Amino acid sequence: MRGLFKIATAASALLATALAAPITKVRPGNGTDIIISSQNTVNATEPAPANATRPAPANATVASSTFKIAEDLAVSNGRLPLALVNNFAGAINAYVTGLDSNNQLVMLQPDGTWLYPVCDPTIGTPQPINANVAIPLGGQGSTTQVTLPAYISAARVWFAAGDLEFFTVYSTASNGPSLVEPSAVNPSDPSAAVSWGFVELTNTKDGGLYANISYVDFVGLVLGMSLLSGDGSVQSAHGLQATAVASICSLLKAQTARDGMPWTDLCQVDASGTPLRIIAPSDHVASNPDAFSDYFTDHTNEVWTYYSTNTLTIDTQAAAGKVACTVQGDQLTCAGDNRGYARPLAGDIFGCNSGPFAIEEGDNDVHRAIVPRLCAAFDRTTLLMTGGDSQPGLPSTSYYQSAPTNWYSAFIHQTEVDGKGYAFSYDDVNPDGDVNQSGVVADGDPQVLTVIVGGPLSG
Repeated sequence: MRGLFKIATAASALLATALAAPITKVRPGNGTDIIISSQNTVNATEPAPANATRPAPANATVASSTFKIAEDLAVSNGRLPLALVNNFAGAINAYVTGLDSNNQLVMLQPDGTWLYPVCDPTIGTPQPINANVAIPLGGQGSTTQVTLPAYISAARVWFAAGDLEFFTVYSTASNGPSLVEPSAVNPSDPSAAVSWGFVELTNTKDGGLYANISYVDFVGLVLGMSLLSGDGSVQSAHGLQATAVASICSLLKAQTARDGMPWTDLCQVDASGTPLRIIAPSDHVASNPDAFSDYFTDHTNEVWTYYSTNTLTIDTQAAAGKVACTVQGDQLTCAGDNRGYARPLAGDIFGCNSGPFAIEEGDNDVHRAIVPRLCAAFDRTTLLMTGGDSQPGLPSTSYYQSAPTNWYSAFIHQTEVDGKGYAFSYDDVNPDGDVNQSGVVADGDPQVLTVIVGGPLSG
């Protein structure tokens, strides 16, 4: 939704004050500094096979200035050509991680074969993967052609301005290794001083290709992508502007100067002060429970007061249709919902998966539809606007227009080239017919997935 709203520029004196605010400086450690969580692990459900690799397809990795679809790269048996375009002023390494069609952990080697990482079950600490899994891209302006040799799921295609470190830990569930990936939220991660990012993808026989750009957890090395389908159509998600990390950090620092909230702490910089990445406020709150603790308190109280005498209508955009909600006692209750909603805290609003927004086993379809729409309304601060009593109902031009709001999400959308790319978990919630903000490309007959590193190409 870039261009659909504007955020006032801070005065020069205010900006100078903001730039002096504290930031998070990374201090990369080693394997003992790794923090293992669901965000940075891939868990296989089957152990690695005895045979560690599979045959490479012909011409698995080729550097060239242009990319053409060749007959020998036709997608078959899950083989998927990737065109990796380097628009970054520096050296870039690519990595591919995921699960093969047998749910075994794999990483792509430069020769185009799968590596099946292993680990010693007698060692309880993360073990480094020392095999060569870095695929160097050509220089700025070049395209490197890579083919995934088979179907893959829960996958990431990583890009780094340097070397990333991956580890394994033994999983009793699979009797084999789990992959421990670089963590954006841990400033002491072994890869913390490297600028990196990834696109997520799954390519299966039954479901086809689904690839996604997401900023739900962090903003890092700028990426964009496009997908050529079998019918000749092209889908794209251009991602962020080339200077997005530095730009968003500056905006967050200025916002800290305005409201005193720890937006600046979301920015991670290297030893020289160069911005590396920006973590989402939900992840910051998870590590710092007192951060933003009172940020939404007055607003949620006003919402509860207003809807104790007014009706909030939530369009489930599903079979339940439009549902009426009112505050009764201290709970927002909705017709047909199996349970109500307490006042959310800042961490609940930023993450959309805790407190009143945690979806539990047994919740009915009405509840599952209301949670994303209600949390999106809080993140975008639209519940008390004129017309905000119908959710989702207001156009995207109305999002983030008053404080308190999710400035992390607001500044991401301001900096996106085409407005695509999730900035919080339910960023795809919009009125029917409004803009599509998801950074997704998907097709049942994918031909080539192109990923551009370092910002969109000119022209």
